[in-house]
Amino acid sequence: MDKITPLYTAHASATGGRNGHTASDDGIVSIDLSVPKAMGGPGKEGTGTPEHLFAAGYAACFGGALDFIGKQHKKNASAAKITAAVTIGPREGGGFGLAVELTIEDPSLPQADLEALAQEAHEKICPYSHATRGNVDVKLTVKGG
Repeated sequence: MDKITPLYTAHASATGGRNGHTASDDGIVSIDLSVPKAMGGPGKEGTGTPEHLFAAGYAACFGGALDFIGKQHKKNASAAKITAAVTIGPREGGGFGLAVELTIEDPSLPQADLEALAQEAHEKICPYSHATRGNVDVKLTVKGG
């Protein structure tokens, strides 16, 4: 495992698990949680799931990585829209696992250019991609101009 040099550390805590509340220590993130009805839970209106939080974080992080790589290649990917779909379900070996589909859209960049930038951001830069590699199935769907 590669050792990192810490630049920033975020802190958050949760109480009540998937039917509780989670918040960052600075109060920027604060959300009530509820297990969705599709998973046998109450599915309370106006609540989120850990998968919502993971999807939002991954989408934002990947967008930053894509912008970074774009600048290295003198391409502007700053307006790309990244949508992360995070799926949870039972694993063959027991317990639960995740799968992610990242949709990268930027009609201002040619399809081939956007595909190359997205692949490089995924393989070399995005820490969420590094963290999931070998553990979570991540599919990239790219829609350029």
